[in-house]
Amino acid sequence: MNFTKMHGCGNDYIYIWLDDKVMEDALLPECVRALYEGAPDMVNEKLAELVRFLSDRHFGIGSDGVIFIKRFPKIIADFEMMMYNADGSRGLMCGNGIRCVGKYVYENGLTSKKQIDVVSCGNIYRLTYDRNKITGRIDYVTVDMGSPVIPVPSVPVSVQDLPHPFTPVSMGNPHAVIFLPQGTALERLDIEGPGTRFMHHPYFPEGVNTEYVIVDDAQSVRMRVYERGSGETLCCGTGCCAVCVAGALNGFTADSVTVHTRGGDIYCEWNRKENIIYMTGPAVTVYEGFIPTEP
Repeated sequence: MNFTKMHGCGNDYIYIWLDDKVMEDALLPECVRALYEGAPDMVNEKLAELVRFLSDRHFGIGSDGVIFIKRFPKIIADFEMMMYNADGSRGLMCGNGIRCVGKYVYENGLTSKKQIDVVSCGNIYRLTYDRNKITGRIDYVTVDMGSPVIPVPSVPVSVQDLPHPFTPVSMGNPHAVIFLPQGTALERLDIEGPGTRFMHHPYFPEGVNTEYVIVDDAQSVRMRVYERGSGETLCCGTGCCAVCVAGALNGFTADSVTVHTRGGDIYCEWNRKENIIYMTGPAVTVYEGFIPTEP
């Protein structure tokens, strides 16, 4: 089974293209074949086991998860991405991952369009990109991330047994955005312990991504993130969008902001008139390879 390792700001995934030719491989795992054929995949334990193996940074390829790509009925969208976290759980959306999907399908000749629609868990996201005039590659992708959902009328929220007040924002997946005081040593902050407490708290019955943020000025913030299903990652695209919304709601930032993460920079703009978040960031191919499969 062929794969491509890609990352967006260090948030790395294994990408596997599914089509009829791939399905002709007699040794293809049945769990992947079932995914292509549209069988329910949310509780596919064999698939989860495969994802955990591939994502393992010591015994597998190593990644924050696996993203499967296939064509979608053209009347609705161009492609579908099915994203899995490193622990094998199904992810609803991945901003860094979907940018790499755009790069993947264009550079592999699967589309010649500079604007495509990609489905993730039933939601449609529009991607726009241009080729680098020198290299011919896609370096940056802009994604229409849709409308943010603010589940409570006032922000931030304090829950007594959680370590920080937070601003809840949904970008297709849930986020708890925490603004830290100026002077906090963000690089040395322990986010694993608090991140785990947030993820398993009853306030978030499906878990949550937790962002820890320092505001430098109205257009610039720094962020670290603890993602459900993966732990701390170098970047989270939907998290950057959530930070943009939360910063604007709290009066800390403008409606557009550059989010500096451990893996790189993401630019987010909240168009309040349309109530749409636009996210722009890099997409990088690391290498391609082949996964031996057994019957």
